[in-house]
Amino acid sequence: MMAYLLRHGISPALSSSNNKFASTKASLERLFESFKIHGMKAAKVDPLKRMPAAAAALLTPERFGLTKDSQVQYDGQMVKVGALLDQLDNLYCGQMVVDTSAIDDEEEVEWINHLTKQHQNSTLNDEQKVTIAKILLKSQCLDKFLGKKFPVLKRYSGEGAEGMLVVVDQLLHSMANDNVEQCIIGMPHRGRNNLLHGQLNFPMELMLRKIKGKSEFPPDVSHTATGDVLSHLNTSTTCQYGDNSIKVNLLPNSSHLEAVNPVVMGKCRARQQTLKDGNYSTNEYKQAGDKVTNILMHGDAAFTGQGIVMEGLNMSLLGGYSVGGTIHIIVNNQVGFTTSPTSGRSSANASDPGRMIGCPVIRVNGDSARDLLIAAQIANEYRRQYRKDVIIDMICYRKWGHNELDDPSFTQPHMYKIIRQKESFPDAYAQQLIEDGLIGDGDANKWVDDEMKRLDKCLVDADTYETRDFFLQSAWSNMQVASPHHITTWNTGCDSQLLRYIATKSVQVPDTFVMHGTLVKTHVKSRLDKIANNKAIDWSTAECMAIGSLLLQGYNVRFSGEDVGRGTFSHRHAALTCQQTEHKHIPLNHLDDNQSAQLEIMGSLLSEEAVLAYEYGFSIENPDRLCIWEAQFGDFFNGAQIQLDAFILSGEAKWMYQTGLVILLPHGFDGSGPEHSSCRIERFLQCTNSLEDGIDGDSVNVNICNPTTPSQYFHLLRRQMMRNFRKPLIIATPKTLLRSPAATSSLEELESGTTFRPIITTNTDNVDPKTVDTMILCSGKHYYTLESERRRLIDEQGRNDLKNSVIVRVEELCPFPAQLIGEELRKYSAVNKLIWSQEESRNAGAWNFVASRMQNILGVKVQYCGRPVHAAVASGIGSVHNEEKDAILRDTFTKS
Repeated sequence: MMAYLLRHGISPALSSSNNKFASTKASLERLFESFKIHGMKAAKVDPLKRMPAAAAALLTPERFGLTKDSQVQYDGQMVKVGALLDQLDNLYCGQMVVDTSAIDDEEEVEWINHLTKQHQNSTLNDEQKVTIAKILLKSQCLDKFLGKKFPVLKRYSGEGAEGMLVVVDQLLHSMANDNVEQCIIGMPHRGRNNLLHGQLNFPMELMLRKIKGKSEFPPDVSHTATGDVLSHLNTSTTCQYGDNSIKVNLLPNSSHLEAVNPVVMGKCRARQQTLKDGNYSTNEYKQAGDKVTNILMHGDAAFTGQGIVMEGLNMSLLGGYSVGGTIHIIVNNQVGFTTSPTSGRSSANASDPGRMIGCPVIRVNGDSARDLLIAAQIANEYRRQYRKDVIIDMICYRKWGHNELDDPSFTQPHMYKIIRQKESFPDAYAQQLIEDGLIGDGDANKWVDDEMKRLDKCLVDADTYETRDFFLQSAWSNMQVASPHHITTWNTGCDSQLLRYIATKSVQVPDTFVMHGTLVKTHVKSRLDKIANNKAIDWSTAECMAIGSLLLQGYNVRFSGEDVGRGTFSHRHAALTCQQTEHKHIPLNHLDDNQSAQLEIMGSLLSEEAVLAYEYGFSIENPDRLCIWEAQFGDFFNGAQIQLDAFILSGEAKWMYQTGLVILLPHGFDGSGPEHSSCRIERFLQCTNSLEDGIDGDSVNVNICNPTTPSQYFHLLRRQMMRNFRKPLIIATPKTLLRSPAATSSLEELESGTTFRPIITTNTDNVDPKTVDTMILCSGKHYYTLESERRRLIDEQGRNDLKNSVIVRVEELCPFPAQLIGEELRKYSAVNKLIWSQEESRNAGAWNFVASRMQNILGVKVQYCGRPVHAAVASGIGSVHNEEKDAILRDTFTKS
């Protein structure tokens, strides 16, 4: 019982038999244990020195029947308790403490404790001290310069948190010494300009040009690049540390706090694949993170407040998402906008989300240079040793409000009274070096004067500074900025014999592999029969042909989402499970003995936002990799809306980051109710930059398709890799059509020389175009409902007038195929009834998008046939669903 109480920080009452207090030895042990448990609560980690009195009370010797003058036997000699208190205070209550309470592995805890004790006795050499002073003063110079020259600028300064620059610099230095080649960084706005300016070699002229309201991009890409705000700037640079160097990529961030975290992780893993690091190495002794790692910086309020933090932490140890450990730095301002920690989180510490993965936390005073360096060193060594996440919780403050125009004393008067009276860390540290005789009185002033002069010159040069093409470099150098003037067509077909070979190999397994009996009949034999007897190809076969052909062309493919290996609708079976060993086998990774490209396909954690963000990060690293994310049902994307709005759909416009990410969203009204029917295609269409009164080009920000045949899907997937530019692709994928005999394709539709068709016109009765008087436009699965009803009406009710109608399937909605539709209207010049028919409600689907373009571009009005306006996506009442479906068909085929 005693051990349990001590482990959980509860002090039992002292036993009182004949003695009032327990033995001195027992009291001393309990004092030691109290420091282990409660010492960090009294640690001197707050530069504002606001330690709660209750924490110190837990560590008084009187609590255990001792006094400072008590003589106790310790380590073989009699010492005063007061002397031991000094040692305990230094070990557990210093300006840096390591919290290992969330770690279950005792050996790991001992390793960390041993490392910490080693570092606690270390000192900084003179060179390190001078380097730190210059880092701090340079940062302060930037903030003072911008504050003077641009007094109303929201710069989100690093003042009060300059210590984070010391931490990052030391981390990069340590990584370079460890031969880590690259580091991907994600961070919010606070202190971002200071890091860009101080450590990451960002051109100050470009930053000042941006502040003056000018574009960060050259004029020849103005049709695409609209830019982003100052606090979202990004860079890629090489940092040199003696003879060692490390390439650093600071990713652009969104104002949605923490949203960039999985993006960084995804790009980090993608770069590991490119450099054959860790999981992708042919050397079994190599570990993830040997060559590429990442740093994530956070605000204290956001780290506990944003759910995506927990999603990212949950990813950190999963096989398909691990990057060999992330170093987290919480820039703990001790306030979130205007919310105090007691109102902003239920946990004791900002770092507590890390407890879910047993994460060590290094809590450090943001104004203690030596301890900041030690914290960085411990974090780096821990990641190298265990390849797991580690948190540096740097306690600091925010000199101004959320931005420099806010008055924080409205809501935190006591805190800001202390801050206003406090000397800055840069000035205090420089003064300390002067007092120590390390630098002269004039040295610091000269550093500041020189830096201010340099900044003044940069301000003058900013107006004439020529922006450079810092995008589409390195691996992206063969890509182009898409043209706004035309839509290109690409030959995406393949040799039919190759496709037969791929389909056959896609169901082959090792001899010892025991496949599920149902799959042998419904999947393996069915696919082999299609290939052997030249039967129609279904969706999953077309998909495997597309992916397999890309693999053989050397393109890696990554496919993730919930249930993707099997497929939500049990149709894919790209990853098979042995029924005896549960070993996973991916047949497409065994197409050829010399195959270099691989398919990574994994069922993801139950998350939309973090997983989609991760795949976006993966996709922006290299254009020669097809990345696919599939939602379990189409409307589940809305859990990742931030990623779509802030990164995927606008990333190229804001930062010139191209992505070829494919997003598969199962869509179709089949009576499944409000949450399983629609991928909300209207929302994606609203987010496009498609022209409402002009002809679209390849430069649209996203391609949105609702294909009706497996061959169309095949061509779309291959087109993503064949083009010389990259665009995100949203596909409204089928559900009921996956096994529909009507929705199949012949192998000839996939052969060399074939391509994706933005529209498909169906004239099943082969009537003279001049006699056609009705044209019905539609998109997706709804076509099959319309064509089936059309044939029924002709065959059963003698509606021969319907033979003079054609159905035009709009397979690609963005870019809108206005020219192709116009050609059809000219071909069928007698059309006097033009209908848009959809299964979605009037305030959803593609109706509003299509109708305005038909009228503004082609000068024709379109009649609407579809469900009436709805608040919910679809009715959850079966009879209502069927009534609405019947009404759509009646309206579409009613005689005019």
